[in-house]
Amino acid sequence: MSEIKDLVSLSSRMMAAVRAIETQRPSGLFKDPLAALLAGEDIIAEITPGAQQYEDNGTPIVIVRTRFFDDFLMSNRCSIRQVVILGAGMDTRAFRLPWLTDTHIYELDRPEVLQYKTSVLVNIQTLCHRHLISVDIREPWVDKLIASGYQVEIPSVWLMEGFLYYLSEKEVHELLKIITQLSAQGSWLGADLINSYFVSKSTGELSQHWKYGCDEPEKLLSAYNWEASVLQAGDEGANYDRFTHKFQPRNVLDAPHYFFVKAMKGSRDPH
Repeated sequence: MSEIKDLVSLSSRMMAAVRAIETQRPSGLFKDPLAALLAGEDIIAEITPGAQQYEDNGTPIVIVRTRFFDDFLMSNRCSIRQVVILGAGMDTRAFRLPWLTDTHIYELDRPEVLQYKTSVLVNIQTLCHRHLISVDIREPWVDKLIASGYQVEIPSVWLMEGFLYYLSEKEVHELLKIITQLSAQGSWLGADLINSYFVSKSTGELSQHWKYGCDEPEKLLSAYNWEASVLQAGDEGANYDRFTHKFQPRNVLDAPHYFFVKAMKGSRDPH
């Protein structure tokens, strides 16, 4: 089995561990039967105390985020047949969600991440069509996506979960420019974003790799012709009776904010 050594890439197994723990809850927000395989017993044991602490603090962010974007993807299930997951990591939605059989899911991530994932899930089948594209998103990837069957002329859904804050501001804008060019009218994107305060104040081992904070997701996406709706984790529609911590109102800038974003591609040309 291939190994993942880079910490940011390894975090995908940590996220799988959190999903594995949630799957064991009788009243869990989702079931991910593959998460424990992808995480491994050692990572699950390492993550369990921290996951419980997040739960006790009313901030089970990975759990609520997973369910939020599950619901987002399923809301577009009948109308859109191609889904692109950037920084896919150990995402198992191609396997565990009830896609229509003519749906195509494109997973993009670093080669070592997808090699590890493939080595674990080698004999497991999906209902949909799953395409793996091994690439660092900072490198050219559009030609690989199109060569895998992606169709620019029909609507798509883009998912960037636990991803954008690892990019620089320049890389975020370049990525949004590319996504916009690849997206037909009626396409959707989903992403989570943290504000600039979060980036400047976080001191954790993983959060030290965070680079990009956004205080106004609607403004960011509007510049690229996406009409966004934004919730903070814990808001109605983004808590699932589990995320009980309340963030400060958004107009309080000197405080942490964690955003769940859904956006639809408009009809006008971006500036």
